[in-house]
Amino acid sequence: MIGRVAGRLEYKASDHVLIDVRGVGYVVYVSDRVMASLPAPGDAVALYTDLLVREDLLQLFGFTTLVEKEWHRLLMSVQGIGAKASLAILGALGADGVGRAIALGDWAAVATAKGVGPKTAKKAILELKDKAHTVMAMAGQSSAASTPADAGSDAVIEAVEVVAPSDGLAQADALSALGNLGYGPSEATQAIAQAAGEDPSADAATLIRAALKLLAPKG
Repeated sequence: MIGRVAGRLEYKASDHVLIDVRGVGYVVYVSDRVMASLPAPGDAVALYTDLLVREDLLQLFGFTTLVEKEWHRLLMSVQGIGAKASLAILGALGADGVGRAIALGDWAAVATAKGVGPKTAKKAILELKDKAHTVMAMAGQSSAASTPADAGSDAVIEAVEVVAPSDGLAQADALSALGNLGYGPSEATQAIAQAAGEDPSADAATLIRAALKLLAPKG
């Protein structure tokens, strides 16, 4: 299994890139969001990858974080969502956006992705809602990644540690704290997702306070 590709970016196409790794070129398909985040051709680049294996086809799909890759794998497990649709959803919402939409049951947000209809979006929400807290918790086990300075000449294909952005880490810390307070994974995830949606830059302490307000008994 090819879990990560690091090397020199040779070119960008409409839906894929070519990465040179010690003289071997790897075609990696990416979402619009990932494509926009990549450097110019000739620069060093590293992407986490998922390999799709079919009888007549091998395709690599690239992601900037392992959290994003995990959402891709989960989305692909939903009948009616293939690799193209999964990349469309991630491209439209981003990894954190997908997590919030799934946790909050916001099928309309998922359906904004090109080629994804309401029926498929609702199916994704139904099948993945109980898994949102697991993906969110991944950020709490993450460490920052760096691209080797000499990636153009000495880069290798390798497996690496989990990586997630700082806002994902804040949400993971908040989820852990609510779990320690006795809240169930589903209700905690939904509250944190709602709080993060209202204040995307919130740190863990702010998310916890906001989530506790949302979870407080009404009336």
